[in-house]
Amino acid sequence: MHRRAVCATKHHISMKKTFILFFALLFASSAKAQTPAKPQTTPIVLQNGTIHTATGEVLQGASLRFEKGIITAVGKDVNTQGAEIVDLQGQHVYPSLILPATAIGLNEVAQIRSTLDYAETGEFNPNVRTQIVFNTDSELLPTTRSNGTLILQPTPRGGLVSGTSAVMHADGWNWEDATLRADDGIHMNWVPMFTSGGFFSGNPGQMQKNEGRTEVLQELENIFAQALAYTQGTPTTKNLKLEAMRGLFEGTKTLFIHVDFSKEIVESIQFAQKYKVPKIAIVGGAQAIEVADFLRLQQVPVILERIHRLPYLKEENVWQPYQQPYLLKKAGVLVGLGYDTNDTEPMSARNLPFLAGTAAGYGLSPEEALQMVTINTAKILGVEAMVGTLEKGKHATIVVSKGDLLDMRTNQVTLAYVQGRKVDLTDKHKQLYEKFKGKYER
Repeated sequence: MHRRAVCATKHHISMKKTFILFFALLFASSAKAQTPAKPQTTPIVLQNGTIHTATGEVLQGASLRFEKGIITAVGKDVNTQGAEIVDLQGQHVYPSLILPATAIGLNEVAQIRSTLDYAETGEFNPNVRTQIVFNTDSELLPTTRSNGTLILQPTPRGGLVSGTSAVMHADGWNWEDATLRADDGIHMNWVPMFTSGGFFSGNPGQMQKNEGRTEVLQELENIFAQALAYTQGTPTTKNLKLEAMRGLFEGTKTLFIHVDFSKEIVESIQFAQKYKVPKIAIVGGAQAIEVADFLRLQQVPVILERIHRLPYLKEENVWQPYQQPYLLKKAGVLVGLGYDTNDTEPMSARNLPFLAGTAAGYGLSPEEALQMVTINTAKILGVEAMVGTLEKGKHATIVVSKGDLLDMRTNQVTLAYVQGRKVDLTDKHKQLYEKFKGKYER
């Protein structure tokens, strides 16, 4: 009986592996190969458009010229000599939207483990780099590009110190081609004061005190103390994990702290300051407005995640998530918008422009809302010298839409350029639309 049970177990495992492999191959065969854009060879002038520079200025009936992937002129009297002229006929021109703290490029099919590359085992993995595992052939990238997001920050998750993120283009032959900025920051998940009871806890969904918090915080203290000492000393043997954290203390990397509640936000920032980390950013920030003055005084920016939600606490205003971008800006805090890195986020993150559109309906002007998904995020990620606005000398990473890019009713992207390279805007949604449109027309 024992031998039969073992054989049955082996047969079950074998069938399970075959089942997973079948669906992995099915997924791979159904995915259409993407051809990255070709390098820009001649100057291009986008003419007769409404240019949203993301500096707060909107230029009506203006032109934009770019050469070798760099913007060379923006305004009314732009030189067109030797350039390919693209008449926009009043369409709207924007800098690329920037999606921070995302799992796109790391998470393809949630039920197929081999397509997931966003987390490693263990609690302390600062040396894990998302840059080198970024999947430029992801089926999710074309749908994201189609709504105006050409730049993103693939972000690790899990554990206490999840790993190192990078800023990537949504187009390229491989991760090397797609890289805009390597190793921009390290991501830390702050230890919550309270946790939600799991299914078998007896109180599913109910908040309860995190009993093991003190021990986990002490573990974090040990990690950072050791990393700081390693950086300040002259180690004879290189430690890859501690070496990855060197940039935090030298100011070349940002510490992105994933935390939501007000007391924990203050506590986590004070923790980072204790270990002399100069660049800090909050990711999540559901209750950031409660500590807005503290954030302003400490000059800590916030990436608000998923404002299309209900408040976390019953006593909060039902519109609070929508109003928070405006309220934080009014308080003097630098704010960017993004989604979170859960399993459904990669599929939803194409809706990033509509988060900004919602914020524009709750206090912000349209141009202020645009800044929260362009230049503000660029500043937080440390790439504002290259992207985030349409200005002379910046990368020609540009989106053209027939209507307001932030309005889901009028967002219709017709052209996109990544460093001057014209991007193919075909995606799976459009292919299915054409397929079934043809079916019903017949």
